[in-house]
Parts: sequence; structure tokens; C-alpha cells
Amino acid sequence: MSAQKIHVDSYERNWMIISFVLLVVFALAVSVAAFGLGIQVPAPEQRVDPRTVATDPNSPWSNPGLREVSAGVYDAYILARAVPNWEYLPKEITIPVGSKVTFYVTSPDVQHGFKIQDTNANFMVLPGQVSKLTITFSKAGTYNFICTEFCGSGHGVMYGAVIVK
Repeated sequence: MSAQKIHVDSYERNWMIISFVLLVVFALAVSVAAFGLGIQVPAPEQRVDPRTVATDPNSPWSNPGLREVSAGVYDAYILARAVPNWEYLPKEITIPVGSKVTFYVTSPDVQHGFKIQDTNANFMVLPGQVSKLTITFSKAGTYNFICTEFCGSGHGVMYGAVIVK
């Protein structure tokens, strides 16, 4: 038996080659972003009870704020809430230049977003789930954080700031 040759039109073959090259380029771009630029995919750190996360004395969100872990390394526990008045607690944190801050953010009520402007920090905040992301602040300035998920009528006033001195 003789093998049959399959004829592929040159126009179609060229588009198959272009598609394959684009797939390779996209895979390289994702690899460079993930490994070369240090882009992190936020993942749920832990689960908490949204009904008691802000009131349980053993919860770090009952007294949200900045905690120094070691020299230049901090943990920031931030509570995003719609009730009683659409806010992040704490509203501001102040750190020295060069600090590495791990943000632990949760919500007791509705879905919120958390984006620190001029950084690559941007993730969803879900009730009962702790979102975690680490950022190093190498330049002085004020880095505002805002809610990026519509959470109700006061969504537009949900903001805060990381002040780097």
C-alpha cells in the first residue's frame, strides 16, 4: 500500500504556523511575568468565620493593623467592610522605605476588592476567606489602596493608604 499525502493549502499552513508561534510567544510572556518579574497569583491563605472575624479576641482582625515581624518585615491585617460605613480598617499604615509587607485581607460581610495603586497588588476579598500578598515598598510615597469590586452604595468611598517614609 502506498501512503497518501495530505494536501494543505499554503494559506492555511501559514496561519497554522502563525498560531503556533503566537502560542509560544504567549507562553514565554507568562513565564517571564511569573518568574522574572515576580508576579504572584493571590491565593486564599486560610478560612475564617465571617460572623466573628472582627469580634473574636483571638482574631488579628479584631484589632486590625500593622505588626512588625522582624526588622523591615511587617504583616498588615486589613478588614474590608461595608457595614457600618464602607471602609478599610485600618485606613492608613505607615512603614519605612524598603519594607516588605505581607497583607492579610478579609471581609465580614460582602465581596470587596483590594488594589494598591502603583504596585502589582490587586485581588478579591471574599467573606470568610483570607487573601494574602507580599509587596516590597522600595520608594517613598503614598500608595493608595481602593476597592475594585462593586460592594454597594458606598463603594466609591472605600479607600486607604500605605505611607512609605
